[in-house]
Amino acid sequence: MAYQTINPYTNELIQTYDEATTEDIETSLAQAQQLYKRWRNDPVGTRTPVLHRLAQLFRDEKDDLAKVLTTEMGKLFSEAQGEVLLCASIADYYADHAEELLMPRKIDSIAGEAQLENHPLGVLMAVEPWNFPYYQMMRIFAPNFAVGDPIVYKHAANTPASALAFEDAVKRAGAPDGSLTNLFLSYDQVGDVIADSRVQGVALTGSERGGTAVAEAAGKYLKKSTMELGGADAFIVAHDANMEQVNAIAPRARLYNAGQVCTSSKRFIVTENHYDEFLENLKKSFAAVKMGDPMDPATTLAPMNSKRAKEKLQEQVDAALQGGATAYFVHEPAEDDGQFFPPTILTDIAKDNPAYGKEMFGPVAQVYKVKDDDEAVELANDTDLGLGGIVFAGTGEYGAQLASRMETGQVFVNTFFSSLPELEFGGVKKSGFGRELGHNGIMSFVNQELVVKRDAPNDNEFGGLVAPAHYHDL
Repeated sequence: MAYQTINPYTNELIQTYDEATTEDIETSLAQAQQLYKRWRNDPVGTRTPVLHRLAQLFRDEKDDLAKVLTTEMGKLFSEAQGEVLLCASIADYYADHAEELLMPRKIDSIAGEAQLENHPLGVLMAVEPWNFPYYQMMRIFAPNFAVGDPIVYKHAANTPASALAFEDAVKRAGAPDGSLTNLFLSYDQVGDVIADSRVQGVALTGSERGGTAVAEAAGKYLKKSTMELGGADAFIVAHDANMEQVNAIAPRARLYNAGQVCTSSKRFIVTENHYDEFLENLKKSFAAVKMGDPMDPATTLAPMNSKRAKEKLQEQVDAALQGGATAYFVHEPAEDDGQFFPPTILTDIAKDNPAYGKEMFGPVAQVYKVKDDDEAVELANDTDLGLGGIVFAGTGEYGAQLASRMETGQVFVNTFFSSLPELEFGGVKKSGFGRELGHNGIMSFVNQELVVKRDAPNDNEFGGLVAPAHYHDL
């Protein structure tokens, strides 16, 4: 596997990196395991100051860190700056709340004074994608650093400089050696690391194909895992939606980060009374997009992250058109030679079309017309994926009723989707399992150890697997 930094705007090959050796892997795992044993008995509060320092470092070096992202995977510089600041907020959140979130939970029991204690699980393996190189890492690093779980990680092959920049920031914030170690691994080496007895958990954000392989390995070796595998998120425009609000949010929901967001709106499901207006306004917004240098503030659509990503998206669009879909709008090609994909709107996508219910990872909107809100929810659920969604309705209350009927991990009503430290993130169906961020995020790789204590045995209770006598009266 070639780890390379290639600027997707200029197509310049900037640097190639060597894969990790067997010795690199062994050294990293040994160091991480040693740190886990030390952390096992250290209070959470001994680690949280590092997260505050890391947050401040990200704020202080916002522009430098953002430039690495823009150069390497092409996102708009303003969006890269936003990603850096989001990382700072995640680090601060867990620095401020980890001790509270990890407090033991008392349990009423006749067995004795019982509580669930939250301890580190052990060394974790993380496999992370290219679309948000820092954010994806901070999402897994900050909570698990607070817990006391060291991490070794494989980042995407096209974002090695971002991976190294994140690792370096963690070190400069004062994290002990072994807290977070980047390894440029081959696919076979990923399997070897997961199989290693020192690794106790695996977290992956990526494709269904990658998630299936990693989950299979984790299952084979009985390692706890979380998977976030993308989505074909629905944007429902209900019969009573405020179209001024819809028209302001819908283009951004599709084009943010050049459409390369797992939770971006891929399928716009619009009731027939709003369909024509919606299409026309979406077309106007897509037509007004300016493709160009992602470092230029005037640019509104960045290139895709790589040549292969652009080619794959074109293959999907071609297959959709061959399957009977209509290209309602296709933007003029970019004047630059970068990996730009012209914003495209597809309509008339029948159930037997290869695009139906599938994720298109780029600036392509699928628009569906439905009779009413019930049909909109039914169509939203008619997919193997279930990561996120957006609903626009006349009131937040009615929108929330529709949202609760959707088979997905998160829904935002009458607003743009967002990722904040306190909001748990994850999906259902083939979008994966487990949660990151929020309370459940910090609990994903925790050993919840039950401790029951009393000063002496209770001679009136059998214990073991025999129910105490008075339980029969319950």
